[in-house]
Amino acid sequence: MLFDSWKLTLERCADDVALQDATTGVKHTFADLQAALDQQPPLQRGALHPASIREGTLSFLIQTLRAWRDGAVLCPAERELTTLPDITGIPDDIVHLKLTSGSTGEPRCVMFRADQLIADAANIKASIKLDTAFPNLAIISLAHSYGFSNLVLPLLLQGHPMVIVPDALPGSLRAAFALNQRFTLPAVPAMWRAWRQTGLLNQASIALAISAGAPLPLELEKAVFDECGLKIHNFYGSSECGGIAYDESDTPRADCSLAGMAMNGVRLSMNEESCLVVHSAATGVGYWPQRDEALGEGRFITSDLVELKDGQVLMRGRVSDAINIAGRKLNPADVEAAILACPGVRHCVVFGVPSYDASRCEETVACVNAEVAITSEQLMNWLGERLASWQSPRRFWFCRELDTNERGKIPRRVWREKYLLLNQ
Repeated sequence: MLFDSWKLTLERCADDVALQDATTGVKHTFADLQAALDQQPPLQRGALHPASIREGTLSFLIQTLRAWRDGAVLCPAERELTTLPDITGIPDDIVHLKLTSGSTGEPRCVMFRADQLIADAANIKASIKLDTAFPNLAIISLAHSYGFSNLVLPLLLQGHPMVIVPDALPGSLRAAFALNQRFTLPAVPAMWRAWRQTGLLNQASIALAISAGAPLPLELEKAVFDECGLKIHNFYGSSECGGIAYDESDTPRADCSLAGMAMNGVRLSMNEESCLVVHSAATGVGYWPQRDEALGEGRFITSDLVELKDGQVLMRGRVSDAINIAGRKLNPADVEAAILACPGVRHCVVFGVPSYDASRCEETVACVNAEVAITSEQLMNWLGERLASWQSPRRFWFCRELDTNERGKIPRRVWREKYLLLNQ
């Protein structure tokens, strides 16, 4: 089914540019992709086919098409996999495995059929209103669920062209902007913050700006809009089900908890614990090899606590991340958003640790990586104007090593364990 969709794309767009390297100027048409695919020997049907983005964008796309052509099970990866998932006994209709941390923090595989990937691409196109006149600028990893859904699937299934750059540094983006095209640019908040600080966005040729992967701070969203007239649209999704919600408004949000409205083809509800439940044709078959009742049969029960109001999704934290401050539940993402809005802060992660005062239950710790020297007193003053006093961290840990992992995430559980080990 996926390869049939590719062949339709090829019929429509054979001589159109599919891929362009902004720094070298090299272009590849859709017909070029097929010609490169034709040189690839067949894979064993039903076999696992890992594809590493480390081999380059062109190779990654060809290996994706190769798996589709030969009926192999594609498993995108950020790097070469040293341990391959054992897919012995996996259902015959599974064509794709996503590696994700799932709700446990441990690596898991999510299984997908072809129709579920096609549904995800269709939902994204309709919700975001993708226009082929504005090529996708590929900054995020194509191997990650966000990049595969928003870059790879639109290219191969819908003929949406892509421009690639080697990294997210300002010089690379300037090379892309020099092509005199306007782009659709999916990125993450840390990238948008860095680009704004360098002044890169002031005259950027961006037709559609999208942010996902982490909370988008309101102050960053508003600053970019006020300075550049560029609206950054919040995109909320999950590896297990693809796109969930999208903020399609033309002006900055007034509430940092607003994730957006349910995407096209997606129906949302809440369970008795106020966790968001996603119903969509794009939802994966289930986890492999251990199944989990949270995922399957067109439904995914997330760990996100939400409020659904007038069709809007308002994020209220995660079941596993909520910090108990003397009986009050604190969403660490709210504190992170406030800290990230402070000038000079590059990354931060907030978590709870046992309090010395048993009546308080937990205390809040903020681990901060700042580009400039910032003191805990300065951060406390900054947060004092934005958060209630009980929400402000009791402890600050300034750590230059704090950074995103290969998936663009900062795993809260990992950094909590590091803090506890250092302070035991």
